[in-house]
Amino acid sequence: MQHTFSDITNALVLSFQRSWYAFLDQVPAILLAILIVAVGFLLANKLAGVGRKVIERRSQDPLMTNFLTKTIKLVLGVIVVMFGLRVAGLGGIATGLITAAGASAIIIGFAFKDIGENFISGIILSFNRPFNLNDTVEVGGIFGKVVAMEFRYTKLKTFDGRDVYIPNSDVVKKPVFNYTEDGFFRVEFVAGIAYEDKIDDARELILKTVRSCDGVVEDEAHEVFVAVDELAVSTVNLMVRFWVETKDYRKRSLMIRGSVITEVKQALEANGFSLPADIQEIKLYGGQSSIPVSISNAKEK
Repeated sequence: MQHTFSDITNALVLSFQRSWYAFLDQVPAILLAILIVAVGFLLANKLAGVGRKVIERRSQDPLMTNFLTKTIKLVLGVIVVMFGLRVAGLGGIATGLITAAGASAIIIGFAFKDIGENFISGIILSFNRPFNLNDTVEVGGIFGKVVAMEFRYTKLKTFDGRDVYIPNSDVVKKPVFNYTEDGFFRVEFVAGIAYEDKIDDARELILKTVRSCDGVVEDEAHEVFVAVDELAVSTVNLMVRFWVETKDYRKRSLMIRGSVITEVKQALEANGFSLPADIQEIKLYGGQSSIPVSISNAKEK
């Protein structure tokens, strides 16, 4: 029994020594592989940067440029790692990783269905999408400006300062409202005049005033329009619609709208049109025939 235990111990020691010597023989190759991987990653970053410049010269699409640059970096990184494993004498591991990746792709696909779906959607959006960088869009009720697109998500910056990350699959499947794709946006507001005022005169004055304001666009496709919208309690409400040309949907369009409203108000007042406030009607019930009203001077004590 003692002899058997000693043989086992010697065999283990010899096995460890052979493994250790084999490892020492492999150390130079491993160090070389580490050096190759390090240099390879640096070169991959450099080549990805060169690729970005080439793509930028051929394409004005920053989202497409970003996606293709990351793809180039990822492919080069995988090639470098595989080559480093083969130099280190671990070609079997490299082959095994490729085989395992292929075999496990189906399993991972089922386990991480949403991740795979978002990744594929990101590829689709890189080549065919309904928006560009800095466009103002609405996706699934989320309203904001497009600031980035990654493999898995599209990032919007809302106008109250929140960063929203929308899965690319939602962008592909849900309706996308692009407010600034062609640079034109329609703005509207309501102007109320008194019933005694002439509607046609007010309408012509408003049209003239709006057309003279800076930032208002009018051509065959974009028309300044004024029409009666409502007979309200105390006013005849005129709906005023006009177009602005801007990629800055929130700030620029609101500034132009405020300027136009100010000019219209001043023009109506200067030409004798009334802008009455809401009329309050008081009804008397029962035997009451009058309301005691007294007017006091606020300056009197």
